[in-house]
Amino acid sequence: MLNFEIKGTSENVLVLLHGFMENLFIWEEMETELCKNFKLVKIDLPGHGKSENFAEIHTMELMAEKVNEVIDYLKIEKFHLLGHSMGGYVSLAFAEKFPEKLKSLTLFFSTYFADDEEKKQLREKSLRIIKENFRTYVNAGIPNFFSENEREFLKDKIDLAKEIALSTNNDGVLAAQKGMKERTDKLAVLENFEGKILVIAGKYDNAVDSEKTLKNLPKKKNVKSYLLDCGHNGHWEKPTICAAIINEELAGN
Repeated sequence: MLNFEIKGTSENVLVLLHGFMENLFIWEEMETELCKNFKLVKIDLPGHGKSENFAEIHTMELMAEKVNEVIDYLKIEKFHLLGHSMGGYVSLAFAEKFPEKLKSLTLFFSTYFADDEEKKQLREKSLRIIKENFRTYVNAGIPNFFSENEREFLKDKIDLAKEIALSTNNDGVLAAQKGMKERTDKLAVLENFEGKILVIAGKYDNAVDSEKTLKNLPKKKNVKSYLLDCGHNGHWEKPTICAAIINEELAGN
């Protein structure tokens, strides 16, 4: 089973899924505020943190099924699901497979679009670099996920993000990268999902096309979106604001 941690005592459960080359530690700065309204279930996705690898390719569907094993083990019947970046892709796969289990779905600096051809080629190139020099890949890539305007101010958090990335199992990184390349468009999942949909995006996100993601959201009453003055990592760049939005939008659901 995937590694997980539980924080808080509320009966209102919020499951948190981290992104690529991250682990459940990334939510630390938001925990105190979120625990005022939720019991947090933080999960290490396959090949990340303390969770083992399960396949050569960790598809988003495989990861969603492993997340569901944790949910069933904990006997959670209905919950809120939030995923950062790759965790958002896994959340969409979960919503497609197990929509009856979700109160809400939050894309946290993530998107429902599949990779275009340019992004797929970048992932192929990344696979080679990860195999040849993982440290170079991490040190060169991680800073780009933070707002260029605030990188000097965020140096300690960028260093922490690098440390977490470098601690990630190499085979897990490769399996996730392959899985993200294969994922399909999930707009239909949002169109069909009946629970609350929350999208939190970054104005300076270099990993996700925030403008395209927000512009093409379904025009439904259950969809709410926010565009923040930050990059790809709101949990580190704007933790207080992000926690406040989540509490405001989801606590009453």
